[in-house]
Amino acid sequence: MKQNIVITKVVQSKVEGIDFNNIPLGTTFTDHMFICDYNNGTWENPRIEPLGLIPTHPAAMALHYGQAIFEGMKATVDGEGNPMLFRADKNAARLNASADRMGMPDFPEELFVEGLKQLVDLERNWIPPTDGSSLYLRPFMYADEPFIGMRAATHFKFIIMASPAGLFFSKRIKLWAEKQYIRAANGGTGEAKAAGNYAAAIRPTELAKAKGYDQVLWLDAVEHKYIQEVGTMNIFFKINGEFITPKRDGSILDGITRLSVISVLKDKGFNVIERAITIDEIEEASQKGILEEAFGTGTAVGIAYIQEIGVDGKTIYVSNESPVGLEVNNTLNAIKTGKVEDKFGWMIKVENQLV
Repeated sequence: MKQNIVITKVVQSKVEGIDFNNIPLGTTFTDHMFICDYNNGTWENPRIEPLGLIPTHPAAMALHYGQAIFEGMKATVDGEGNPMLFRADKNAARLNASADRMGMPDFPEELFVEGLKQLVDLERNWIPPTDGSSLYLRPFMYADEPFIGMRAATHFKFIIMASPAGLFFSKRIKLWAEKQYIRAANGGTGEAKAAGNYAAAIRPTELAKAKGYDQVLWLDAVEHKYIQEVGTMNIFFKINGEFITPKRDGSILDGITRLSVISVLKDKGFNVIERAITIDEIEEASQKGILEEAFGTGTAVGIAYIQEIGVDGKTIYVSNESPVGLEVNNTLNAIKTGKVEDKFGWMIKVENQLV
């Protein structure tokens, strides 16, 4: 069922002035945004309007009590120039799982997908044409009710904005296994895409970068030995011919790319095990020569190939090549751009329906 979304277009698009071969990360935004308001227990007034500043009261509860969640996804184009969305239904469901954990209202999943489709249709000229590039989509929800007091808000905004994006990591990355700071603990908010989770990761990530590493490898909150995930992605290890990824236990993000990679690996005949895995086990596998490759997975990064991991002043060498990771990445990109059959039924074609 098509949603009644009111659309107000810009007078003149900025897209003609964009150099898609040189896109600064996260600082270039498209012409429009999708907005919907929650008031009196109902989501109302869904609309697409020119991207602009949003009036915010200084007592907006998100600023004081952290009720803010988001999603990350991408739009690509197929060989015929049709915009394509990857597993948007999963993003809609995950947003609502995050909302539930953070005491926020569900957003109608059908409206989530339809809002994405109409916004992407309107911004189709913003999708970069180069391989590996995409239109990054950022749906988010936050409490904009002006109130100073510790309770769940009653007024929220849901917004989708878009930003053209190139490759996130263009080189093999190095991880720092963090044993002082933690990302999440059982019973916490680790499985939610809550803004506060990422705020807490900023300081440790900057410290890791100062040591010469690209990202933090997060360990568990109790023993500081069980691997959870990387700063912006889930993680996979290929050990002695099979793939191991940390199991979901409420402390790691339910990654949509992670879920998709598991399906692709199994389709290619690999055994994939979801279980607890320690940093000591990874070090031992490296020493035995059976740590064959490792990579991170996420919407922004796609697949990021891992070269080494630093821990306690030592270096765990992984590999200089990731043949299976590369094959999986190529498969996912080919599905997203319509170059191979979408046998999993993941893609949503965005029809040109706006006038």
